[in-house]
Amino acid sequence: MNYYNEIKEKLLKSEIYDRVKDYSKDRNKVFVYFETGRLLSEAGKEYGKNIIKQYSEKLMIEVGKKYNERTLRRIRQFYEIFHNQKWSTMWTKLCWSHYREVLSLKDINEIIYYLNECENKNLTQRQLHDLIKNNTYNRLPCITKNKIIKRQELDIKDLIPNPIIIKKTSSNEKFSEYVLKESILNNLDSFLLQLGNGYSYVGNEYKIKIGSSYNYIDLLLFNYKYNCFVIVELKVTELKKEHIGQIEVYMNYIDNNLRRLNQDKTIGIVICRRNNKYVIEYSSDSRIISREYLLI
Repeated sequence: MNYYNEIKEKLLKSEIYDRVKDYSKDRNKVFVYFETGRLLSEAGKEYGKNIIKQYSEKLMIEVGKKYNERTLRRIRQFYEIFHNQKWSTMWTKLCWSHYREVLSLKDINEIIYYLNECENKNLTQRQLHDLIKNNTYNRLPCITKNKIIKRQELDIKDLIPNPIIIKKTSSNEKFSEYVLKESILNNLDSFLLQLGNGYSYVGNEYKIKIGSSYNYIDLLLFNYKYNCFVIVELKVTELKKEHIGQIEVYMNYIDNNLRRLNQDKTIGIVICRRNNKYVIEYSSDSRIISREYLLI
């Protein structure tokens, strides 16, 4: 079999396709590179490791300079990582630039997580780069990673990392809950993406009346994927039992006054300076979770 001629033909057709069919060129490139990777892998087994260097020298002259040795090795790696994945379940909506971002990762479960995030959240290549740079996968709870390994369905709480990264936007030396909230609001899109899929913003300092007094919810969100309200309370101290009591009251208020019959019960997230696992362990409400924040 003449591997080189077949590789050259596929890449030449891809180059022409890129110039003509803009609407589908990215998806076409993914398929072409997958098949090219297969041929490179087979050629390497038959002719030895140096075959990629030989092919790249000819392809750079006959097809284009971008098909250097590094690019061909990346294309072969793409095939070797994903050849056991069924195309029907692969991320065919993603571009080659998305796949290129994850090729440096060693753990296939980590790769699957990031590609799922790209497809579910319609992330750009730049957003994926930031997700990987912020080490998002390794900040997920262990139970979430186990679910990803077993290909189990994830719920709303599984995807919230710990810690949550917050970019400080104030030069105020005294860091308060107000400053923490303002930092979140100034980077709201980034904050919502960190929490998971399907979040929309309802309001901050959301006013509710309990008895004769008014209370204010730090952040009120709604998750359209899981069809429920989400309350976020911000604390610049260690998690305390009174924080759990406070958010539980707010959650019950939202359930009784805003939640519709077709919606799930409200979820509560306490974002704190330092976690206290015993407070959560002895809390009777499994809808409440706590996460630490990390300022950058």
